[in-house]
Amino acid sequence: MLIKSQPDEIQDFLSDASYMRGGHASRVFFPESADEIAEILKQAAHDRTAVTVSGAGTGTVAGRVPFGGQVIATDKLNRIKEIVRDDQGGGRATAQAGVILRDFQHAVESEGLLYAPDPTERSCFLGGTVATNASGARTFKYGPTRDYVERLKFAFANGDVIDLRRGELFADHKGHVTIPLPSGNCIKAQIPTYRMPEVRKNASGYHVAPGMDVLDLFIGSEGTLGVIVEIEVKLLPKPEGLLSGIVFFDSEEQLLAFVREARERSLANRVRSPTVREGLVTKLDARALEYFDIESLRFLRQKYETVPTNAIGAIFFEQETTPATEDALMNEWLSLLERHHALGDQSWFATNEADQTKLREFRHALPVLMNEWFARHNQRKVSTDMAVPDEAFAGMLRFYQDTLRPNDLRYTIFGHIGDNHMHVNILPRNDEEATRAWDIYRKFIRRAVAVGGTISAEHGIGKLKRKYLRELYGDEHLREMAALKRAFDPAGILGRGNMFAESYLDDPAY
Repeated sequence: MLIKSQPDEIQDFLSDASYMRGGHASRVFFPESADEIAEILKQAAHDRTAVTVSGAGTGTVAGRVPFGGQVIATDKLNRIKEIVRDDQGGGRATAQAGVILRDFQHAVESEGLLYAPDPTERSCFLGGTVATNASGARTFKYGPTRDYVERLKFAFANGDVIDLRRGELFADHKGHVTIPLPSGNCIKAQIPTYRMPEVRKNASGYHVAPGMDVLDLFIGSEGTLGVIVEIEVKLLPKPEGLLSGIVFFDSEEQLLAFVREARERSLANRVRSPTVREGLVTKLDARALEYFDIESLRFLRQKYETVPTNAIGAIFFEQETTPATEDALMNEWLSLLERHHALGDQSWFATNEADQTKLREFRHALPVLMNEWFARHNQRKVSTDMAVPDEAFAGMLRFYQDTLRPNDLRYTIFGHIGDNHMHVNILPRNDEEATRAWDIYRKFIRRAVAVGGTISAEHGIGKLKRKYLRELYGDEHLREMAALKRAFDPAGILGRGNMFAESYLDDPAY
């Protein structure tokens, strides 16, 4: 097994896209099997040495930034083991944790299948997407990563490795979980008693539900309960065609009315079955609804001069089609846009792969342009990841705008409006503005919690947002989370500092 310890060799494994500074570790392991991971963990637990799991480094909340101990890098767990079709047009695939998501999706699509989860940064590792319950634009139709995980191979801190399939183990009616281990022992734990926010996207803390499938406990656990080694996922039939558009509006009222109707009609028209979420291709059913505010469009005009000068916002949408329904669905969308007075003649539409690639490039250009801006000002962005219930969204958007506009701060608001999930990016130009930006961020956190929302819809908590998880669940429930972690990791070696401070692990009452 490859082990690196020289500072210049391990530097790339001490940070991630959060840009949190100060990461350090004594060495980095590059295991190639579950047995090698088990060996590392067993020794680390004996020595009480911290272990941080490292994926591709695309995370934005410092989950893989170590502060001491050693790192397990999953880079060499990079094999797609099988892709299998079923009789219903879908299928399943098995892959190791270090497979790059983009490569996995390409391999699946070459078999005429679709792996639906689509976080924006597709250079991430598949294991990382499971560890954070990742989601993206298509989550509006298909749901998050959790909905597609059928089996995990998972290594615990004591060196035991389990192979757990969905439907095999459940919490009992009192929230107790019992997991038999290959060593002959078992793990017994109590599920925390908090209620999760009633939103379509949530990546804030451990997943809990009455009678829950134990597999769901590990999805979104951010490297705190064990190490994901291998994943089996459910696949869908690949859509035959796709209609997409970037539609501009000169009235925010009309834009929001368009989104409300598109969302309501999509949800009403959608068919869900126990195995496949598939929209009726003869009716309007957006698989993505994405928002760009006027400040976002000002950034984008640096690269796209054809963005209408009178546009105050834009919506990116996608709708799956077949050759038989493409024209009818285009007419459905055009009628909806006309009813809400979109700038139809100045908007952009695509039905072929080349044009769709251009629209996706437009959608992904904004973060790149903002990162260039941060580099010029030597500052770090302050970015929200909150989602709220449908009925609270319009008020939350107004709260964002009314709070930011008087403060003379540069900002953009964009993101997954279909799921009421906006990324508000505040762009400080100096340290004083950065202090004000973080004060505003805390106001947004408290408002989201007050209206029943979540503080992190897709990026997770990590180390960067752990102090805000207390705003959502409170001290008592954080102690319950810590008690759950201790049941799986008595020595407290895994993912130290992720989700909650280490001090919660020392509470003798739990």
